[in-house]
Amino acid sequence: MQITPISTPTHETVLRVHDADIGLTGFIAVHSTHLGPAAGGLRMRAYASEDAALTDALRLSRGMTYKNAAAGLPLGGGKAVIMGNASEKTPVQLLTFARAVQSLEGRYWTAEDMGMSPADMELMTRQTQFVAGLPNGAHASGDPSPITARGIFNSIKTTARHRFGTDDLSGRTVSVQGLGHVGGYLCQFLHEDGANLIAADIDADRVKEICTAYGAVAASVDDILTAKADIFAPCAIGAILNSESIAALNVDAVCGGANNQLATSEDGIRLHARGILYAPDFVANAGGIINVATEILAIDDRAAYVDEKLDTLDVTLDAILTRAMQMDCSPDRVATSIVDEMLAAKAA
Repeated sequence: MQITPISTPTHETVLRVHDADIGLTGFIAVHSTHLGPAAGGLRMRAYASEDAALTDALRLSRGMTYKNAAAGLPLGGGKAVIMGNASEKTPVQLLTFARAVQSLEGRYWTAEDMGMSPADMELMTRQTQFVAGLPNGAHASGDPSPITARGIFNSIKTTARHRFGTDDLSGRTVSVQGLGHVGGYLCQFLHEDGANLIAADIDADRVKEICTAYGAVAASVDDILTAKADIFAPCAIGAILNSESIAALNVDAVCGGANNQLATSEDGIRLHARGILYAPDFVANAGGIINVATEILAIDDRAAYVDEKLDTLDVTLDAILTRAMQMDCSPDRVATSIVDEMLAAKAA
């Protein structure tokens, strides 16, 4: 295995992890440790190139810094990615990558993300102690998806209250893009609260399953971006909100679980200009890392800690949306400014 540092002015540490013999190429990006050890999941995707994988790691790790800070966690931001189809990952690849995580000596904690499972995390503990999201153990937090979805659901209700004057979702239509673990749980919560669902995913069988279970209306992955709904909940890949897609949106608000939903910082301004209320993703989807944090921080009463942090997250989002309305600006600008102030104060 070769571990090669990559110099970048935006991040504290970036490593390229490569082993040609086992088909492993990946990256670990530590954006900031000002608030504590960097924490963020490991994902595996069939990236088009190493540049694409590195860019994703850099963007996601920065997002984790903001997410952890917004959630009030004593953790910094990091992320790791492995190139390849998740269905083809091997134990030796995970164990080798775990050794790379261990080489950072606790400055980065990894956990489950796209293409990974709690079982994968448990396997990695054979080579590193800095892994969370485990299925077993004294402080095991397991699959974070239900808590992530619960946090997004709460954020949708808060966003609805600001946009429509009530958080009652009965009869409201929510379009959900991405029906994986998080998107599936979110659909369940929304359905139980009386919302009408429009659902889209690249997996046609998964769409049928959600439509059958929750009475959702199916949409193609292209049409979901133009579907008429009250709220759009992106729960797939990031950077889907850009100048083209924002112009085509037919919704009043956006609040979902995907990371880095805005392709550029200007896209928050574009949403605001269109009168579409945007709940900053690093606030709305912080439930998962709150759940994982209980393991990293060895919290004994996990349920109480998660409940408290999710409640605080709602208060934070409410304050962000309120200030954005008062300033007549994008909530993303407000949320980013708040976290930048926190980080600057800690670094001083």
